[in-house]
Amino acid sequence: MMNARQLSLRKQIALSSERAGVQAFWIVTFALLTAVGAQIEIPIHPVPFTLQTFFVLLAGGLLSKRNAFLSMTLYLILGTAGLPVFSSAGFGLSRLVGPTGGYLISFPIAAFLISYLLSLRPSESDGRMSSVQTLVKGYGWTIGAMALGLVIVFLAGTIHLNLVYMHDWGSALRSGFLVFSLWDVLKLLAAAAITQQFVRR
Repeated sequence: MMNARQLSLRKQIALSSERAGVQAFWIVTFALLTAVGAQIEIPIHPVPFTLQTFFVLLAGGLLSKRNAFLSMTLYLILGTAGLPVFSSAGFGLSRLVGPTGGYLISFPIAAFLISYLLSLRPSESDGRMSSVQTLVKGYGWTIGAMALGLVIVFLAGTIHLNLVYMHDWGSALRSGFLVFSLWDVLKLLAAAAITQQFVRR
């Protein structure tokens, strides 16, 4: 018969395995959601409009730093391994050195940064603030964190686009940033609202 210490150890192992399974589920889920978002696109040359960044923002908003980073890294691994998870059902290492490569490579960093910044958010339990003030404060912090994540994506994407494809900063800024700015603000606001709805860090 097992003693109490052995039973406790078995319980801890079982709980750890369960937590690991749940974490793995969400890592895979957000990698697949990003793949689905890549197929919802408006074909604009040289960088199409997709919903990829929406799920990058959500991964950062809803997952831990580690899991947010791993989910986007898994997405890149799936694509470079040959699965058609990039925009236009694309795949392969060539996508990481093509016009959209800078955006793709930045996804794990952006998701990690967003999650990290949200983990620093001040407590919302200040009794001096009304519920509306608390909501606005939390939503504002989330928007700020996600905005910085988008800055990383667009900075890496635009620099890469200019260096490997356009060789003209004005054209790269127009094609790699300005044309997407309004749409990505809308995606940011939606992702922040969802994060606020489901997460109280």
